[in-house]
Amino acid sequence: MRQIVLDTETTGLELSAGHRLVEVGCVELRDRRPTGRTFHRYLCPDREVDPGALAVHGLNDAFLAGQPRFAEVAQEFIEFVTGAELIIHNASFDVGFLDMELARADRGVRALAEVCSITDTLALARRLHPGQRNSLDSLCKRYGVDNSARDLHGALLDARILVDVYLAMTGGQVALSLSSAMEARQHTPEAVRRGRSVRPNIPVVRANQDETAAHEQMLDSIVKLSGGRVIFRGGASS
Repeated sequence: MRQIVLDTETTGLELSAGHRLVEVGCVELRDRRPTGRTFHRYLCPDREVDPGALAVHGLNDAFLAGQPRFAEVAQEFIEFVTGAELIIHNASFDVGFLDMELARADRGVRALAEVCSITDTLALARRLHPGQRNSLDSLCKRYGVDNSARDLHGALLDARILVDVYLAMTGGQVALSLSSAMEARQHTPEAVRRGRSVRPNIPVVRANQDETAAHEQMLDSIVKLSGGRVIFRGGASS
């Protein structure tokens, strides 16, 4: 299973006001494990960054002016995400901007849904935690994910944080920190024998004479009530 955890940064919040992408960050997972492959580009938006957006991501006009336009990296982006499940927090926002940029770029793909599926972790979090705050920062706190490096938002940094949050929300990171050799050693017969040897002895409490007699009387009553149709004393089964 191939998944791409994705985040973007923009010049502002509203597509209708002509805002554009300024950063795209993607992290690849295979079978819920990061592969080390990423896609990360800063982008020239051909417009000014709103002050509110600048305060969020810190990407100013002078820096962005020297970056490629989305159309220049569109084919590489399309090839990276094609066939994957995209994992995005508040997907409608990012997908709206990406679809707009894809349509402008005119590289044969005009919408992400044409080449991949999309999972919204915000919708998932709202189902799991109704009535609670489900921002990425809130989920980091809830699941114990370290986001201390997040002084400013950044597409690749936020995608990497979302990897940890998504894995925690959907079952946790299973043995990601262990080497395959260590995992194998944990399940060898020798390891199993060692585990058994340290188990405490469990005392066996046997019935005394009075308890045994009472038990036999109860069995006699059962035999009588059943007309002898019991199997524990050789009778016929019902």
